[in-house]
Amino acid sequence: MAHLRIGISGWRYEPWRKVFYPAGMAQARELDFASRALPTIEINGSFYSLQRLESYRAWYDAPPEDFIFSHKGNRFITHMRRLRDPAPSLSNVFASGVLALREKLGPFLWQLPPNFQFDAEVLEAFLGALPHDTEAALEMARRHEPRMAGRAYLEIDEKRRLRHALEIRHESFGDPAFVKLLRKYKVALVVADTAGKWPGYEDVTADFMYIRLHGEKELYAGGYTDGALDHWARRIKTWSTGGQPDDARLIASAAPPRRAGRDVFCYFDNDIKVHAPFDARRLMSRLGADAGLAPLIDPRRGPPSDPG
Repeated sequence: MAHLRIGISGWRYEPWRKVFYPAGMAQARELDFASRALPTIEINGSFYSLQRLESYRAWYDAPPEDFIFSHKGNRFITHMRRLRDPAPSLSNVFASGVLALREKLGPFLWQLPPNFQFDAEVLEAFLGALPHDTEAALEMARRHEPRMAGRAYLEIDEKRRLRHALEIRHESFGDPAFVKLLRKYKVALVVADTAGKWPGYEDVTADFMYIRLHGEKELYAGGYTDGALDHWARRIKTWSTGGQPDDARLIASAAPPRRAGRDVFCYFDNDIKVHAPFDARRLMSRLGADAGLAPLIDPRRGPPSDPG
C-alpha cells in the first residue's frame, strides 16, 4: 500500500510563532510540536551548510516513531560545484551525521539553481554517484575529506533503501533524454508548483513521487485556495494508486511502468505568511491522511466549517 506523506519545508520560522506555534513555546520544542501536527518535514539547514551529528540526533529523538524527514542536499554540490566531481562532497554529506536519522530518513532532495541548464554528461555522472542504500552511503562516507576528521559519523543500524529526487528550474530540461536518465537511475523528478515562475513538469520517473508546493499565485507566500487543494488531492490520489493524471504536463511521451501504488511525499514551501502547515493539513484532510495527528486550527481563521 502506498504511503502519503504531506508536510512542510523547514520548521524554524519566526513568523510562525504565536500562529502555528503556541505563544510562549520554547524554540527547542518547535520540532516536537510540528512533528505531531504533520507526518513529515524537509530539513532545510542542510542546504546551506553541513549539519552536525548532535543536531541529527536531537532531530531523531524529537518526533514520533513513524515520522519521516526529507533531507535537502547541500548547495555546495548543486549551486557551487554545479554537480561536477560530486563524490568528495557527497562523501562529506553522508559522513556529517545524516545516517543517524536511521528509519526516519526519507528522500534526499537535490535542487538545481534557475540558471542550471541540462547537460546529460554532467547529470549522469551525478546521478550515478548517488547511493541507493545506507550501506553504499556508509561506504561513501568513509571516503570523506580530511576536513571532516573528528566529526564524521560512520555507523548504520541496518541496510535501508535511500531515495533521491531532483528539482529543476530551467526549460532546457524539457528533453526526453532527461527523463530517460532519471528513470535509469530511479530518481524522482520533483513536481513543483512555483506560481508559474519555473517549469512544472510531472513525468513519473521513480517508484515514488516528490511534490513541492511553493505557492499557487505568489511564490513562497500565497496560500492555496480550496480549488487548488482539490486539484492537488486528485493528482496525488492518481499517482499514489499507480496512475498518471490524464492532463499531466509531460516531457517524454513514453509512459512509466504501471504500478499498484506509489509513495507520495508532498511539501508546502509557502511559509512566509504562515500558510504552509495549515495548507498541508487541509490537503491531508481531503485525502483522509490526517488520522492520529494532533488537532490544528489556524487562529486567524477559527474552526473550519467544512472539514474538507
